[in-house]
Amino acid sequence: MIKIIPRNLFRFVVLVLLQVWVLNNIQFSGFVNPYLYILFILLLPFETPGWLVLILSFFLGLSVDMFTDTLGMHASASVFMGFIRPYVLQSIAPRDGYEAGTFPRIFYYGLIWFLKYAIILIFIHHLFLFTIEVFKFGSYYLVLWRTFLSTIFTTVFVILSQYLIFRK
Repeated sequence: MIKIIPRNLFRFVVLVLLQVWVLNNIQFSGFVNPYLYILFILLLPFETPGWLVLILSFFLGLSVDMFTDTLGMHASASVFMGFIRPYVLQSIAPRDGYEAGTFPRIFYYGLIWFLKYAIILIFIHHLFLFTIEVFKFGSYYLVLWRTFLSTIFTTVFVILSQYLIFRK
């Protein structure tokens, strides 16, 4: 347990800095935005209490907001994602439940399980974020299109990170 805290703190800092220095400068025709910083929320241990997930999600989003001057949009989307996370985990749980000491990663539960988990949460985050950003009902199809494309792009980055960085 003691090793988990420094790892997560390091992951928090690295993902925020990677997001604001590199990934925020990547945009394809204004529709595709990779948001890899949410990988921090995705990879939190199963045993993390719900209140702690919400606090960590808030500070994660607030950190990105401070660098990008977006007035709480990332913080609110991250908190919403952190709020929905336990329900998603419960709905896609294996028959025997989650083993103690495991993490939500490809190497523990397989690619299909992780794809379901990641795509649902990434889509929810992006839909919330882009809806707040546009904040008009007339742009509903634009929001869905941006959400769909950005979800695919972010999911590719998340899956690549699972195979390149996070190993068993």
